[in-house]
Amino acid sequence: MTSSALARAIRADALRMTAAAHASHVGSCLSIADILAVLYTGVLRVRPEVPTWPERDRLIVSKGHAAAIVYAVLARVGFFPVDDLASYTADGSAFTGHVSHRVPGVEWSTGSLGHGLPVGAGIALALQRGTAEQRTVVLLSDGELDEGSNWEAILFAGHHRLRNLLAIVDANGIQSFGSVSEVLELEPLPDKFRSFGWSVREVNGHDHAALRQALAPAPDGDDRPIVVLARTVKGAGVSFMENELRWHYRSTSEPELIAALAEVEMVP
Repeated sequence: MTSSALARAIRADALRMTAAAHASHVGSCLSIADILAVLYTGVLRVRPEVPTWPERDRLIVSKGHAAAIVYAVLARVGFFPVDDLASYTADGSAFTGHVSHRVPGVEWSTGSLGHGLPVGAGIALALQRGTAEQRTVVLLSDGELDEGSNWEAILFAGHHRLRNLLAIVDANGIQSFGSVSEVLELEPLPDKFRSFGWSVREVNGHDHAALRQALAPAPDGDDRPIVVLARTVKGAGVSFMENELRWHYRSTSEPELIAALAEVEMVP
């Protein structure tokens, strides 16, 4: 499956899952669909048939409220049957509303924001002290950078020259109570990361070719951790959800679901 086809499939999955469960965070799911699709089509070194393969790359999705689309991409690339997604948020299901490590392919349970990058930095340090070539990838949100624990991890990673650590910031500009710039201004983010010793790459987070290039390992001789500032649109792919704060919380009605699916399933 191409990354474009995978992105369309997981957008549709996330829309159906959140609608059936009357769940929220669909806007947060849609903003990272393209990032996940590119990661799982040739960037991440994983074996879906052996989820705990020792030589795998580690992906931690720190914005754990985007669980529906994380489960969707794992199903679509073969970690478990797509039909399992129907149990999303059901009583007793492993497919909880925030990312759970009970699901094959999930490295770390997340949802309490600000924890993914610190954990990822620790994993990267442990792997770097070994002999393997695995990378640790952490996908986090821009609003999540309000948490001070992230900045401790950013300082730590730069100090230890964790060249095997890749952070991807889903910079969609909207967090739970308003725009990022209104709640707590983060810019100039590139300068801040550089001052902490990171290599910074800025990219359109919906351009698959640009993403694939930006997510590549560091060139020989560069031992800095990498951050990809992926400029995205919350609700991307569904016109009436794009850049709308309410889709952080709302689930779709049946007519809205039908309209949304008609947009995301269109063949480009």
